[in-house]
Amino acid sequence: MKQCLMLAAGLSSRMGDWKMMLPWGNATVLDSALNNALSFCDRVILVTGWRAETLRQRYAGRADIVLCHNVNYAHGMFSSLRCGARLLAPGAFFVVPGDMPALPPEIYATLWQHRAQEACLVPEYDHGCGHPVLLPADMRGTILAAEHTENLKNLILARGRQRIPVASAAIHWDLDTPERYRELCSRVQQQAENK
Repeated sequence: MKQCLMLAAGLSSRMGDWKMMLPWGNATVLDSALNNALSFCDRVILVTGWRAETLRQRYAGRADIVLCHNVNYAHGMFSSLRCGARLLAPGAFFVVPGDMPALPPEIYATLWQHRAQEACLVPEYDHGCGHPVLLPADMRGTILAAEHTENLKNLILARGRQRIPVASAAIHWDLDTPERYRELCSRVQQQAENK
């Protein structure tokens, strides 16, 4: 099974507005992130926190989306990662923030093709790493056993990381501020007009 753990629990404090439901094309930021992941993956474990009821109402009827509410979402992203990891099926899994609506499905496919190498696979574009990451099956246990003060980057470095070159700058495009959101909306619109 191709599975993805998507994190959508945060407060969006730097954005000043809840970024998951901001418009993105004809959908929302989170709709687009989910659709991109599900274009390759069989299911997404969507970790909710702040405004969880809104997301539950929006996605509860979908068999390909498993909702996981993190009651400790205020403790940070790693608490959401641990919450979602409990629901993973055996096997490798992707991890991606829910505020990355422009990731093409080909990124997931490229990482998946290299999964036999048993390292943590991280996409690389223009000498920089981004998301999604593809983690080997044993990383589930590592995440669940880690201290709550840990973070995923440290666990990946300790386990062993392999950079996988990809052909899209979108692996760097998360939406943290209003300026970044406007910039990326404009960039995606220009790309669409140039096709």
